[in-house]
Amino acid sequence: MLERLAPEQHDTLDEVPEPAENPALFGHEHAAAMLTSAYRAGKLPHALILAGPTGIGKATFAFHLAGYLLRNPDYRAAPATLGSPDPGSALFRQVASGAHPGVLHLTRPQNDKTKGFKTVVTVDEVRKVSRFLSMTSHDGSYRVVIVDPADDMNTNAANALLKNLEEPPARTLFILIVHAPGSLLPTIRSRCQTIRLTPLDDNSLLSALDAAGQPAPAEPQARATLLGRAGGSVRSAILLSQYGGLEIAEALDGVLQGGRTGIAAVHKLADAVAGRDSAIQFDIFNRRALDMLADAASNAALVSDLPRAKALSDAWHEAQNALSETETYNLDRKQHVLAMIDRLNAAMRM
Repeated sequence: MLERLAPEQHDTLDEVPEPAENPALFGHEHAAAMLTSAYRAGKLPHALILAGPTGIGKATFAFHLAGYLLRNPDYRAAPATLGSPDPGSALFRQVASGAHPGVLHLTRPQNDKTKGFKTVVTVDEVRKVSRFLSMTSHDGSYRVVIVDPADDMNTNAANALLKNLEEPPARTLFILIVHAPGSLLPTIRSRCQTIRLTPLDDNSLLSALDAAGQPAPAEPQARATLLGRAGGSVRSAILLSQYGGLEIAEALDGVLQGGRTGIAAVHKLADAVAGRDSAIQFDIFNRRALDMLADAASNAALVSDLPRAKALSDAWHEAQNALSETETYNLDRKQHVLAMIDRLNAAMRM
């Protein structure tokens, strides 16, 4: 049974550690070595973008880096590796619970009206940065601001963060978790050093699943299918194996192959992912649909079919906007799913 230390977030999964409370980090050795080397040389940038696909450990990496800085306030005596935090230490538990005065974690806030979470990182959240930085560090340690994910900032929040990035206090580190760097304002990107984190290899992914208490299937074919679908993402692997994600992906592939002839299959899929108690399944469906459009656009660009690449990219943006409107205004989820399938069918026939 997981001892939950971190506050619940919009994407919390049952019995899976949040990044702030996860003592295990897999992969990303090169990025860790580069940043510890910069810190030990007194040349750590004041702002980082940790970019890469969802679920590969970017936020966990950010919290491990924050812990490293807090454990080693004297950069000249800091070790060459991030090391593993001690889950029993007061520092780890303070950071994990959001109570440490040296770490500010900004993410989607709760929505008091719906009792869920807002769909964006709001300007009110980012305004906490100024108050946080106005407090003097009691031991001269770093203060770390983690925006997770920065993709979710609305325009006002992004502009407010930009003001903080322009003149940061000494010994302050901003870490922006970013799934799609192009979604950020160019002025924000220009003030940060981008570190690209790559999907986990199969061995690291399997180890991460074991550490999270969500092991991959023992049966070889099922394990191979999971690894092939997960794309090096721990979160994707958990959603696929524990929340019906494999079945949803296969069903979506099936209805697309059937075109408009499989009306019954289309409605069966929509009913399965749009129910009142199917929030995670709804998210899995949408992530799969968006990934299919993104992959098709990338493939078209690789073969220089630029008109098709642009059309698919436009379809991706339309689908993303439709999802945002459905979540923001609590629109009918089944109608959204049916419209998304129609959009995918039309896009894939381009």
